[in-house]
Amino acid sequence: MTEHGGDWAGFERAYGAPPLDFSANVSPLGLTEPVRRAAAEALAAAGRYPDPHCRALREGLAAYHGVPAEWILCGGGAADLIYRLAAAKRPRAALVTAPTFSEYENALALWGCRVSGFPLREENGFSVEEDILGAIVPGLDILFLCEPNNPTGRTTDRCLLSQILERCAACGTLLAVDECFHEFLDDPPAHTLLPELSNFENLLILRAFTKSRGMAGLRLGYVLSRNGPLLEAMARSGPPWAVSGPAQAAGLAALGDDKGLEELRQLVRRERPRLAAGLAALGCRVCPGEANYLLFFHGAPDLPGRLGKRGVLVRDCSNYHGLGPGWYRAAVRTEAENTAFLTILKEVT
Repeated sequence: MTEHGGDWAGFERAYGAPPLDFSANVSPLGLTEPVRRAAAEALAAAGRYPDPHCRALREGLAAYHGVPAEWILCGGGAADLIYRLAAAKRPRAALVTAPTFSEYENALALWGCRVSGFPLREENGFSVEEDILGAIVPGLDILFLCEPNNPTGRTTDRCLLSQILERCAACGTLLAVDECFHEFLDDPPAHTLLPELSNFENLLILRAFTKSRGMAGLRLGYVLSRNGPLLEAMARSGPPWAVSGPAQAAGLAALGDDKGLEELRQLVRRERPRLAAGLAALGCRVCPGEANYLLFFHGAPDLPGRLGKRGVLVRDCSNYHGLGPGWYRAAVRTEAENTAFLTILKEVT
């Protein structure tokens, strides 16, 4: 089974208590009250099938993003849609950065795709540079870019993103941009490729309510693309009723909850630099992340085990391509939680 952060159940089995979970890069504020209320009220209709086409939610998303509803496909979280994309596209050759989210490669491998990793260098802050353009060649079927990248938290320069998109179009390559952490950025509109959707049929953008809306347990994501045949193929590439009624209702409520989203952004803006400074003060090498998590290197042996005994869970990043032992990811949480984490980290090392 693929290892990800947020295995609170495994932690409880190992240590006998719930963790202070820094391994899952999800909103520390959880579900806001309007979203919680909408999900709870939708349970009254749980005895019937949910709308398989997510009509109301897609219409809400269309208004939210200013695109036609026909350009949107909803799914049971981002991972569901990544696997549907791989099944619909069945590419022969793909490119992903290294390190990045492992489910791109896992989904592609199911269809025998040859996946090449484009190495990101620590000396460049693990950012995507112009040399990636040379790796986009005819015969490359799909390129996955995570913006901001997981686990590094870095975004790609907007001008370079446009160059990558144009190069992909010239080579017949589908550009799949994962913007699931987009709403944690300080200036989200400056980083998205959403304005390019109407100009490029080879562009697909992935979003989710999982992280910024605290809906990891409800499972709700969506993709945007003007490529209708691709979206139809993705819809056929998995079971029907992929999104539950409570998840659809919660997602629609979340779109109207600007107050909750702004509260989260302000928290991350305050706490991310404080957490980064605290990690650096403890001798860690900290990647200058721009989202709600930080990648850092700490040379202490068995750091997850030491932290676990004190009730703290972090994401061990040694299994990411391009990283290795000593690399970890910590979520940006509340001031009290971040202070507790830094105190315990100092004590165990």
